[in-house]
Amino acid sequence: MLMTDKTTKTTDYIPSPADVSDVALPDELRPLLEQLARNVHEVWAESRLRQGWTYGAYRSDELKTHPCLVPYDRLSEEEKDYDRDTSVNTLKFILKQGFRIEKEK
Repeated sequence: MLMTDKTTKTTDYIPSPADVSDVALPDELRPLLEQLARNVHEVWAESRLRQGWTYGAYRSDELKTHPCLVPYDRLSEEEKDYDRDTSVNTLKFILKQGFRIEKEK
């Protein structure tokens, strides 16, 4: 349970994501991984834009500018890897829960 004191910004929250290190991502899901990573970025960017953020050469919470408010293809590989990691862990979590992911024919 998250406990927050309104006068301070401390919590006793300790994240505990599911351990998916034992799940291998099948090769046939690799194309889906990149599509999912692209969509993760699009969802993030859309949310930021709705909140009034704009593109800026550097991130400024005060000015609400962020250098990653660009199309996915224009992100650095390092930034794309951030979205890919989220996607890989999401796909692995789904598989670990016993679901299968198959493309319709």
